[in-house]
Amino acid sequence: MVATPSSNALRARIEAGGVALGVLDNAYCPTLVEFYGELGLDFVWLDLEHGGPSPLDSGAMEDLLRAAERTGIEPLVRLPTTDPEFVRKALDLGVRNVFLPRVESAEEVRKAVRSARFTYGDGPGDRGLASPRARRWGLADDYVAGEDRETLVGVTIETAESLADLDAILDVPELGFVFIGPFDLSVALGHPGEIDHPDVQEAVERIRSAAVDAGVPVGGLGFGMDDVNQKAEDGYQLINLGSTTGALKGVVDGWFDAVTFDREE
Repeated sequence: MVATPSSNALRARIEAGGVALGVLDNAYCPTLVEFYGELGLDFVWLDLEHGGPSPLDSGAMEDLLRAAERTGIEPLVRLPTTDPEFVRKALDLGVRNVFLPRVESAEEVRKAVRSARFTYGDGPGDRGLASPRARRWGLADDYVAGEDRETLVGVTIETAESLADLDAILDVPELGFVFIGPFDLSVALGHPGEIDHPDVQEAVERIRSAAVDAGVPVGGLGFGMDDVNQKAEDGYQLINLGSTTGALKGVVDGWFDAVTFDREE
């Protein structure tokens, strides 16, 4: 029996003009990844830049991917670098949505995007053709065309260099989205942690408006539901609602706030 690649629900949602909502699982737990799918989220963000397994650790990554596949949630995997080796490895494992950290130039983005495709523009891509997990070990039908059709590669705009080259980055063929990183932008602009600083806010708005004008989907962090709703109004199409540890902290803090007895007695 020949397997047919399934569609990428995250890519389909944003290409249809919708808004995708997700959560950062910074516990890197397959059970939680699976549970987020049961809760109806569109994506689970697996940040391999700041934690978690290496994308070269096939066993750990496959456990996370199988959990996502069980409940139909799409993993959104931020890689530790823009190295095409990491892009190809993640895709061969079965990841279909990757985004790149700390990019500095359009040429760097172009190389990474090209490494995710078998064909690129009018010429060849730079993705290797083998029989990995993404191909169901050689059983998948329509593998090449299906992977090129369903794969989504985005970038995080969070450095001074990427700001300077923003228009050229947005013009890279097959760029799937830009994700705005206000915290690293605050560092790059000389105001570490001050994401409400006017310079940071100006940079965030510049990225957002330029991406919307270029027709490139925009992603970002939601800081409470009022902010999430406003971001959707402003054209954001991928919005992260929070994190596993952040959600647990809120719940546990609420429990402690409700305690009426002296825990020290």
